[in-house]
Amino acid sequence: MPKTDAAHLERGLSLTQATAINMIDMVGIGPFVTMSIIVGTMHGPASILAWLLGALLAYMDGLVWSELGAKWPEAGGSYVFLQKLYGKFKVGRLMAFLFIWQTTIQAPLVIASGAIGFSKYFSFLIPLDDIEKKMVSGGLVILLVALLYRNIKSIGKISVVLWVITGGTIIWLILSGLGRFNATQAFNWHVSDFSSSSMLFMALGNASLKSVYSYLGYYNVCHLGAEIKDPAKNIPRSIIISITGIAILYLCMQTAVLGVLPWQTVAQSDFVASLYFETIYNSHLVGQVATVLILIIAGASLFSAILGYSRIPFAAAQNGDFFAVFAKVHPRHKFPHVSLLAMGSVGFVFSLLFRLGDVITAILMMRILIQFLSQAVGLIAWRYSKHKEEMPFRMPLFPIPAIISIAIWLFIFFTNDWKFIIGAIAIIASGTIAFFIRNRINKTAPQQGGN
Repeated sequence: MPKTDAAHLERGLSLTQATAINMIDMVGIGPFVTMSIIVGTMHGPASILAWLLGALLAYMDGLVWSELGAKWPEAGGSYVFLQKLYGKFKVGRLMAFLFIWQTTIQAPLVIASGAIGFSKYFSFLIPLDDIEKKMVSGGLVILLVALLYRNIKSIGKISVVLWVITGGTIIWLILSGLGRFNATQAFNWHVSDFSSSSMLFMALGNASLKSVYSYLGYYNVCHLGAEIKDPAKNIPRSIIISITGIAILYLCMQTAVLGVLPWQTVAQSDFVASLYFETIYNSHLVGQVATVLILIIAGASLFSAILGYSRIPFAAAQNGDFFAVFAKVHPRHKFPHVSLLAMGSVGFVFSLLFRLGDVITAILMMRILIQFLSQAVGLIAWRYSKHKEEMPFRMPLFPIPAIISIAIWLFIFFTNDWKFIIGAIAIIASGTIAFFIRNRINKTAPQQGGN
């Protein structure tokens, strides 16, 4: 019989610490590397629409995660939810396997994208060639795994410190632009450059995917469900607080930057935030200081992401659905150290092999069908079939938020490049084949002797 994670993991994270882990995961390097892409795609200040759509989606989908996290506060997040929603011994096993299948590719890509973005921004301080950038990104992953190799209470304290730096930097960015803010420039919405409404919607879909990437992480606390104090209350609270705080910061940051820099300059810059501070203070040194803080934010986000992802193979291994070695817990500090080291190792390799470019799009497109859509659809069906089941948290106006999240996810999915759509479907197809092959092997394998 699989062992329960509750017997191994310590519920040591408070609401403040859980919220900090969520928020530092959400910010990271994302908004600083995607802002120029979003502004260029939407041809100026109309890019705020993509940030608003991303915030709406985060809220609606966040309510889905809140219900699931409060109901089943276990390690592994979606791995647990998909089994519960679709039936542990039926479709649920396939859905959970597909989630683990895509996570083994997607999670290291997330780690790699953050590390690559870090090395890209680092080159504002010191010009780096391609080999040197890879050394920086790989070194960052090693450093973060070393920081995470400790008990959950220590990690919670580190997370709060990192969030103070993250929030403080963004607030500094917003307040610094007030003296030079040009409202006409910041709010000069025009979409006349788009030849048709269909072109505008395609642009919005592409831009929104990048903004959603910057919001990702609002659910990270669900991966740590077995380590949250009073999870029925604190998981939903941390999700809603995280999304609200980050949405306000992103919208203010986007507006502040476009009120100081022309949108054409923003669209063409690889170092938007650094250029913004350099312009305001007319000092390259200030731009460098801001860059250092942004690099700390990027590292903090990866710190949180690796923490959450390391719990997913651990949960699957404990349930017998992944390699048993991943279920091992550190004897002293009580954290899944094998899973952490494995996830960090693959992320390290990926950080040396890939470029940032299309990685961001591939990450999200890979997750939409199996994780986000499947959870929202599954929750609606489960709630109607189990209407008498006790739910520690219920979303307001159910099922409207879940339906809205489904609609937005589908909009983003089908307004993006077909190569990514086909790629996402191919991963699902290959995972399904692997699942049935694995089942057939397990059925034909000789049984071990009884007790």
